[in-house]
Amino acid sequence: MSENNAMITAELVDLDLDRSADTKEAAARALATRMAALGRVTDLDGFLADVAAREAQMPTGLDGGIGIPHCRSAHVTEPTLAFGRSARGIDFGAPDGPADLVFLIAAPTGADDAHLTILSSLARRLLDEEFTGALRAVTEPETAAALIRGEDAPAPGTGRTDAETEASAPPFRIVAVTSCPTGIAHTYMAAEALEAAARAAGVDLVVETQGSAGFTPLAAAAVEGADGVILAHDVPVRDKARFAGKPTVDVGVKAGISRPADLIAEVREKAARGETTAPPATPVDGMGERGDGYGTKLRKWLMSGVSYMVPFVAAGGLLIALGFAIGGWKIDKAPSVAEHFAWTDHTSWAALLFQTGGLAFAFLVPVLAGYIAYGMADRPGLVPGFVGGSVAVTIEAGFLGGLAAGLLAGAVVLGIQRARIPAALRGIMPVVVIPLVSSAVVGFLMFLVVGKPIASLQGALTDWLEGLTGANAVILGVILGLMMCFDLGGPLNKVAYAFAVGGLASPTDGSLKVMAAVMAAGMVPPLAMALATAVRGGLFTATERENGKAAWLLGASFITEGAIPFAAADPLRVIPASMAGGAVTGALSMAFGCTLRAPHGGAFVVPLIGGPLLYLLAIAAGVGVATATVILLKSGRRAAGARGEGDEAGVLAAA
Repeated sequence: MSENNAMITAELVDLDLDRSADTKEAAARALATRMAALGRVTDLDGFLADVAAREAQMPTGLDGGIGIPHCRSAHVTEPTLAFGRSARGIDFGAPDGPADLVFLIAAPTGADDAHLTILSSLARRLLDEEFTGALRAVTEPETAAALIRGEDAPAPGTGRTDAETEASAPPFRIVAVTSCPTGIAHTYMAAEALEAAARAAGVDLVVETQGSAGFTPLAAAAVEGADGVILAHDVPVRDKARFAGKPTVDVGVKAGISRPADLIAEVREKAARGETTAPPATPVDGMGERGDGYGTKLRKWLMSGVSYMVPFVAAGGLLIALGFAIGGWKIDKAPSVAEHFAWTDHTSWAALLFQTGGLAFAFLVPVLAGYIAYGMADRPGLVPGFVGGSVAVTIEAGFLGGLAAGLLAGAVVLGIQRARIPAALRGIMPVVVIPLVSSAVVGFLMFLVVGKPIASLQGALTDWLEGLTGANAVILGVILGLMMCFDLGGPLNKVAYAFAVGGLASPTDGSLKVMAAVMAAGMVPPLAMALATAVRGGLFTATERENGKAAWLLGASFITEGAIPFAAADPLRVIPASMAGGAVTGALSMAFGCTLRAPHGGAFVVPLIGGPLLYLLAIAAGVGVATATVILLKSGRRAAGARGEGDEAGVLAAA
């Protein structure tokens, strides 16, 4: 590419902007006029209106005396960069004052990649004091243009082409974290979506999945060298402080699945503007973002506790179920295996499994409370949270007591952290003062103030679940089925799941029925979509048919999110069909009296389910209903489309 067609040439440089501009509007006009003279801008006033509209959204001034007005406009013929220098300085809204270096960036409408490439590449170079110093000292427009193009030699006409410059520039680097309450499906689906979008955008991206199986932290060098950060999470990000000072996009995990390309574009724009996150004043990860409402923060705190509790429920529930399966229903009366264990007696092995599972279950409420407090106040919340959870167990306040204890502990710690502390005590605050004071306060509140009323409420809830029979049980099953299938792993789904898992903390026949109904209903959407693509593949795209193959395994594993690709493509048909099937399955599971001690596992834990054949029948019925409904709805749409095409053909023929 010749210099005349380069992104910036000597004709696009004004080293004495003060002659024609003393405001940002005048500066933009002076530089845009140069673009128009070269035919890069076809309508000067129209382009300047687009620049002003972008400037109204957010100031484009950066620290260090930099102004970067920019926009995408239909009045631009090709990506163009103009540079101006002002001795007086022009106010572009930067915190540290006026800008003496002004870069006007113009990109054609739809040229998102070009726009972002110019912005991000320029923003990185502006961090180099040697580069900005050279621009302030340069005396010839040709030299300035060559410097901005990244050419070593200042002589005009001898530089590299735009393609060579772009190819030699390092790729934009992003680190990302994904996490969801259960750490099973959304966490990894979001990671895969972000990685695919990064490859398409030519961006280097490394993801840390904070899943249920633990996580491997990002390398410190990767975090240090990152140009931007994406956090897609529904529970607090662990060790979030390491990302302070980086351009950051913080969203829910479903955004990482549904619009990864938008998130990458957003973090690149933030980097181009020089917008970064401030270091936290206190080591709190779970307080939520500034824009979060209290309801959003509360959900994140509660989901933090549930996500850490689920592995204890899974291990304890399965061990207890195996103990019953091997040793019979009287295994709970067996003596302690520490005192009596016969190596050749299957009953002793069954007792070992049952008693180990019982000990795992004993941690449920303390872990729930501890990690709710952790979600609110980071590590200082753990001690009072666990203490409050243990008090809840002692006074038989159960799952509700754990919720209250965790919220109280987090609130108490946050209150202590906000207090003015003498300098002499700050060193012992996290080790002595905060654990001591917060544990004492939470213990007082749980034992003497709120614990007993919550224990009474927990007892009433337990009695209600235990007494559910007939129509009441079926109605609850319908409601839980609808909740599980409405948003396919979203907040409403998680509320139903958390309600079921919470009941396992104080297992009764009623709570075990609820757990069974919730898991059965959650399996329906992906299984139904898989069956529908197999039965009537012509109603689905080739991509959906491929997704249908994977949905068999996802549905059998109780990963409701396996239906998300289908719902995203056709929500008005897939979601109602899924809800209908989930409601049928939930109702039948409750009516059949099926029980489940494990919070997860899908078809792989069917042998441990109470009433396994009826349970499978309930799932099959729901899958059948959902499959028939989605096929009927999609067939109706196709028939309507065919009629519309026929009507149009008739009109054309008549004409």
